Amino acid sequence: MERVNRRTTLKLMGLGAALLAAGSRGFAQQTPTADQLVKGKHAKLIVLSQRPIVLETPFDLLASQPERTPKELLYVRNNVDLPGYNTVEGAGLEGWTLEVGGLVDKPFTVEAKELLALPQHEVTMVLQCSGNGRSLYQPRPSGNPWGRGGVGNVTFRGVRLKDLLAAKGAKPTEKALFITAHASRQGNAAEFVRSVPIHALEEALLALSMNGEPLPAVHGGPVRLVFPGYFGVNNVKWVAKVEFTEGENTTAEQMPRYRVPTIPNTHLPFLPQEPGGRYPYTFANSRPNWLVNVNSFIFAPLEGQTVEGPYVRVEGVAFNDGIVPIVSVEVSTNGGRTWHQATLERTGRSYGWVRWRTTLYLRPGEHQVMARAWDAAGRSQPLDGNLAWNERGYEYNGVMRVKFTVA
Repeated sequence: MERVNRRTTLKLMGLGAALLAAGSRGFAQQTPTADQLVKGKHAKLIVLSQRPIVLETPFDLLASQPERTPKELLYVRNNVDLPGYNTVEGAGLEGWTLEVGGLVDKPFTVEAKELLALPQHEVTMVLQCSGNGRSLYQPRPSGNPWGRGGVGNVTFRGVRLKDLLAAKGAKPTEKALFITAHASRQGNAAEFVRSVPIHALEEALLALSMNGEPLPAVHGGPVRLVFPGYFGVNNVKWVAKVEFTEGENTTAEQMPRYRVPTIPNTHLPFLPQEPGGRYPYTFANSRPNWLVNVNSFIFAPLEGQTVEGPYVRVEGVAFNDGIVPIVSVEVSTNGGRTWHQATLERTGRSYGWVRWRTTLYLRPGEHQVMARAWDAAGRSQPLDGNLAWNERGYEYNGVMRVKFTVA
C-alpha cells in the first residue's frame, strides 16, 4: 500500500509540475512584448500598459543613442489607441483632413497632402512624458511606473501652423487665448483634447516626418501637432481638428489629469503636497503640465557598471523648455558638498537636449556621481526630487545619482 501511495504521489507531483509549466507558458504567451504590441519596436522596450499602449525605453538603450532617439527605441505613451496605427511605419496622408476653426476669422478645412506644398520647417526637440521619473517619487504615486525612459530626442519636420494660417488668409481673433487640439476619433477611438496657451503658436508645427522618415503611425502619423518645449501630452497625435479658444478645454486630460498643485498668485512652481495625500484640483489652484522643466541624465557610467580608472569619463545630456539656454552642468562625487563643471557640447537655446561630458580622477572602489543642470533663467534641479511630490507623479526632475565601481 505504501508503494502504491508513493507511486501515485509521484505521478500527481509530475502532473502538477507539468500543469504549472504549461500555465507559465500560457501566461508568457498572454503577455506580449513591445514588438508584438507595436510593429517595428525594439523587443526590449518595457511594456507598462497594453491598452492604451505604454512602452518605456530601457535606460541603457536610451543612453546608447545620445544624438537622436530612433523610432525603434522611442517610448510610447498613448492615452487612446487609434485602431490599425500600432506600427512604426508611416501613415499615409491620402484622405486625412484637418479642420481649423473656433475663434479664427476664416475657418477652413485642409487636406493633409496639401501641407507638402507649403514651406517645411524642422525642429529637434525633447519629447518627454509628464510622468517620466514617476517611480522615483516616494510613496509611489498613481499611474504607470515610469523610470527615466519616457523621453527621447527627435527631429520633427513639417509645416508651421502659423504658415498654414497665413496661406489660408486666416487669423485668430483677439479673444483667442488657447490653441485646442483634437485627436482623430476614427475607429470609435476615445476623445482626446489638449489646450496650450496661444503664444505657443509661434513654434507650433504640423509634423509630417520624424528623424527624416514619414511620421510613424504610433507616434501620431500622418499629422501630429507639435509644440517644442512642451511635455509630450500636449503634442497631440493624429490631429484632426485645431480650435482657437478663449479658455482651456474641460475634458479629463486637461482637468484634473496632467496638472500639478500651485499657490495662486505666486510664481512658485509647486504647492508642496504632503506625500501620499490627495488634492482638490481646480483651474484656480493648479497648472497644466505644459513647459518641460530643467533636467539632466547621466549616460555613462551606467548604474552598477565597472569602469577602468583612475580617469573616468562621465557624460550625459541636459535639457529644458528651450526658452533660455542650458548654461551649466555640474557633477559631484561627494553627495553634493562640492561640484565640478562639465563641458557642454554647445551653447545657445535649444529644444533638443545638450550633450555634456567631463573626466574625473577616481580611486579604485565604489563611487556615486550626481549631475544637475542650470539654465540662463537660474532654474536648476532639486537635490531631493521628492520635494515636488504630487499624487499623479508628474514633472520629476530631481538630481540623478549613479553608483558604479572603478577597477
